[in-house]
Amino acid sequence: MKNVATFIAIVLFSTIGYSQKGPKIEFAAQDNTIDYGKVSKTDNAVRSFEFTNTGDAPLLITSAESTVSSVVVTKPASAIMPGKKGKIDVKYNMSAGPIRKTITVETNAVNQPDGRIALKIKGEVL
Repeated sequence: MKNVATFIAIVLFSTIGYSQKGPKIEFAAQDNTIDYGKVSKTDNAVRSFEFTNTGDAPLLITSAESTVSSVVVTKPASAIMPGKKGKIDVKYNMSAGPIRKTITVETNAVNQPDGRIALKIKGEVL
C-alpha cells in the first residue's frame, strides 16, 4: 500500500511540473534554425522566425539580438496574446562566405530555461 501511495505522489508532482501556467513559445522553424541556402549578394536577406504563444498568459519578447553587427534583429514591440502568432525578423549583411550566426532571444516563456532561446541562421552567400 505504501508503494502505491508513493507512486501516486510521484505522478502527481510530475504532472504539476508539466502543466506550467504562463506564456509558452513555440517556433515554427525546425530546430529553431533558418537555412538561407545558397544566396547571392543581391538577396534582400530578411527572414522571419515565426512563433506561437501556446501558453495562457501574454508572451513578452524582452530582447532579441546577435553578438555580431552583420545581423539586424527586429522583435515584436508588444505582447503576444495566448494563441496568437508573432515573428522575429532577421536581416543578414550579405557578405560573401558562409552564414553561421546565432540570435539570443529573451522572453518570459515558462517552457524555456530562464526564458532564453537560441535561434540560428545558416547558409552561404555566393
